[in-house]
Amino acid sequence: MKIGFYPRLAWSGIRKNKELYIPYLLTGMGMIMMYYIVSYLYTSTLLTTVRGGNVIEILMWLGRFVIGAFSIVFLFYTHSFLIRRRKKEFGLYSILGMNKINLARIMIWESVMVAAISLACGLAMGIVFSKLAELLMNLILRADVDYAMRINPDNIRQTIVLFLVIFVLILVVSLWQVRMADPIQLLRSENAGERPPKANWPMALAGAALLGIAYYLAVAIKNPVEAILWFFLAILLVIAGTYLLFVAGSVALCRILQKNKRYYYKTNHFVSVSSMVYRMKRNGAGLASICILCTMVLVMLSSTVCLYGGMDSSLRSRYPRNIVTDNQAFALEQLQEENYVPLRAAIEQVMDSHGLTAENVLDYAYVDFGGFLRDGIIETGTMEDLAISYQDLWQIFVISLADYNRLMGTSETLEPGQILMYTTKMWFRQDNLQIAGTDQVWQVVRAKRFVDNGVDSMQIIPSMFLFVEDVESFISPLTARADYFGDRLLDYGWIYGFDLNCSGVEQGEIYYEILGRIAELQAAGYPLLCSAESMALNRSDFGEVYGGLFFLGIMLSIVFVAATTLIMYYKQISEGYEDQGRFEILQKVGMTKKEVKKSINSQVMTVFFLPLLVAGVHLCFAFPFLYKGLMLLNFNNLGLLVWVAVLAYLLFGVGYVVVYRITSRAYYHLVGGRAD
Repeated sequence: MKIGFYPRLAWSGIRKNKELYIPYLLTGMGMIMMYYIVSYLYTSTLLTTVRGGNVIEILMWLGRFVIGAFSIVFLFYTHSFLIRRRKKEFGLYSILGMNKINLARIMIWESVMVAAISLACGLAMGIVFSKLAELLMNLILRADVDYAMRINPDNIRQTIVLFLVIFVLILVVSLWQVRMADPIQLLRSENAGERPPKANWPMALAGAALLGIAYYLAVAIKNPVEAILWFFLAILLVIAGTYLLFVAGSVALCRILQKNKRYYYKTNHFVSVSSMVYRMKRNGAGLASICILCTMVLVMLSSTVCLYGGMDSSLRSRYPRNIVTDNQAFALEQLQEENYVPLRAAIEQVMDSHGLTAENVLDYAYVDFGGFLRDGIIETGTMEDLAISYQDLWQIFVISLADYNRLMGTSETLEPGQILMYTTKMWFRQDNLQIAGTDQVWQVVRAKRFVDNGVDSMQIIPSMFLFVEDVESFISPLTARADYFGDRLLDYGWIYGFDLNCSGVEQGEIYYEILGRIAELQAAGYPLLCSAESMALNRSDFGEVYGGLFFLGIMLSIVFVAATTLIMYYKQISEGYEDQGRFEILQKVGMTKKEVKKSINSQVMTVFFLPLLVAGVHLCFAFPFLYKGLMLLNFNNLGLLVWVAVLAYLLFGVGYVVVYRITSRAYYHLVGGRAD
């Protein structure tokens, strides 16, 4: 044979099957483009010019890993639709005299062409859009704009190596499939379909049970730390349960519809349900994939948008005032007014030099310790000694009732044996509280709110604020225990913070001057160990982290939405080819074009809107997990999360309907187009 015979034959196969190869090529180009863009951002000079750039670097590395791993799965999945259609053509070549080596040469040339086109176009688009993505990240991070265009050879090389490996693996699997099949099997592969499966009720019930367990974990777990520990198990349960329920449950649903005579014995329903039962096992797996991808997009968009949109409130929770000083003492006796005066005076001098006064002052003393809370009893010690898990750990702050009333502008009073309590991240559901080893049982009075102190927002464990009449008397059992064991159980501190009516730049100057005065006090023997924080200087750190998560969420959502669209398209195309002959026969025996279209709409709507509905259910039950996880990142705006989740679902639903319309037209064009 001539040298160019196999390349021409391979190109002819690609061109004649362009409705299958074009989406596959676009998939490869898109994955290559996205991988290069994230790789470019991972090595971008932008990360060296912004504060917190190392965090963004980690996020971009994570995004590159996710896109790379997903590209392997997605390209294999989409190629399975394509090779199923091509097997008939390869079978015809075999009947005409080609052996397996000849077929392998054709497939190798096709793979070379697909890889070359995908890599060339994907890298070209990646290079072009990488700068646009960097500018978008600049906008999100509020960083300085650099319009210089850069191309990193290492990124190009890494992208080429990864996707060449993927295309080679796909080729190897395809060659193996063709090698193991005889010509007759290849010729009939497209019409082989699957035997109508029986309704597998045990599998369907197992899927429902797995989803039920995952939903129960999401609703029942109240502790944010415990929720994070169970989160990944819940994800696995949801994925497994979704696949089992769609594969087995969809068959059972079709059987139920067939038994409903009023529904089944109608022209459009009869044809569509019968067609679905014929191949429902494979259909169910595809629909489950669509459902999981939809859920991932909704969860990512809801969480990252909320974090970025609620960044200011999260920042305020972490830094309750523009400048906050946390001053540690070594004993309760040191938390006296006489020790507060020197620091206040030094800060006032700095304020006077700038012509400013401290506003919204935060000024209170506290005692804090870590304790394990079980059945309303606070126990101290190690987890090993107490046989208690990390999930029971709380950070407990003891503050005088007088400070609480002064800060909150209230006039709360307590009866003997009562304490006022406020908790974060988790509810305390008992009515009484007791310190282990004591006989005193305190009656709990609930406080509606308390000021943020910054310490609580830095920890993933819940915090408990206890407001008591006499702090020294309340902590005396804990002090005695610490003295007996010779350990440092209690920490003593005084928080002094305030807001400033000036620019962020001037706030930074004031902060550094205060640090200088603190250093002078410490050198002169000031008894408290002082530290200070500035909201203005740390704002950029929050922006980098939350902005990076938001940007990564956008990028991954684009990838997963594209995957969902391509899976739906390939399902419609492949099933359209399979149903083409059946609908032609039905039209010959009297089925009209209008009835064909009704049947198609019935089939597509029955199965393709089910993943969207189930994804909405998944999102609703994932909501408690999602909120608890965001709480650990200083996000507490439940109302914003609800609105964003609802809006994301509605917008995604609109896009889903558009994809449904496009793919259903492709299906109708194949099975009903000849009736025109």
